[in-house]
Amino acid sequence: MDEAEVGEGARIPEGLNSAKVAFLDYLTLERRLSPHTRRNYAHALGCFFLWLQRDARGMVLEPTQVTRLHARSYLIEAQSLYSRRTIRNHVSGLRSFFKFCQKRKWTEGNPFHNLTLPKPEKPLPKFLTEDQVVKLLAQPESLESKQANHAFKPSRDLMILELLYSGGLRVSELVGLDYGHLDSSRSAIRVLGKGRKERICPIGSKTVRTIHSFRDNFAKDASLDSPIVINHRGKRLSVRSVQAILKKYLRSAEL
Repeated sequence: MDEAEVGEGARIPEGLNSAKVAFLDYLTLERRLSPHTRRNYAHALGCFFLWLQRDARGMVLEPTQVTRLHARSYLIEAQSLYSRRTIRNHVSGLRSFFKFCQKRKWTEGNPFHNLTLPKPEKPLPKFLTEDQVVKLLAQPESLESKQANHAFKPSRDLMILELLYSGGLRVSELVGLDYGHLDSSRSAIRVLGKGRKERICPIGSKTVRTIHSFRDNFAKDASLDSPIVINHRGKRLSVRSVQAILKKYLRSAEL
């Protein structure tokens, strides 16, 4: 279905169209959503309303005529037309539209409420080549030196990258590491993973030296219970903070 065909000027019955226009105005004037987001909502509504006009169960003229059966049938047919992500976005928009109509007494129920959706696709994991890893590990010193920052950041960020790469850790596992988890003699670290399952991850002698170097220079008073990955104030970094650090270096390495 062509996007232009289902835009804000799509030919749909007056009752549905009036509700659609009121809803889109509400998104712009009251919720102050961006024009891009407004267009996405308009597209979701347009696709569904045009489908309603082609449905064999009869012409739907008003929001109150849309039933749960319409919603389920549309969801089934949409799976042969759109990606799972698009379907989930469409249903989210339609659910918001009918919630808007409910509040204004234009319909009694929300046909898209609690509708079972297809599970989102899981993207295949991306792996870096050895050359790409070398390039990534060079970024903290290269990028931070250009910004004339203190040595704390490049030292800490190199440690973060080495731990993630050598230990194969999740970011959530990384931020939970304490110095008591480190086994320097075995070049390994104890990790608490999903379901609170514990495992031992080899990290290599180079990463162990990087951790000790960071501790000697920036966390001399750290105890066994102290976090390894910290900010300038010695507080444990959050998952979101580490994700932002990773994105910065991946972008600077053009990966």
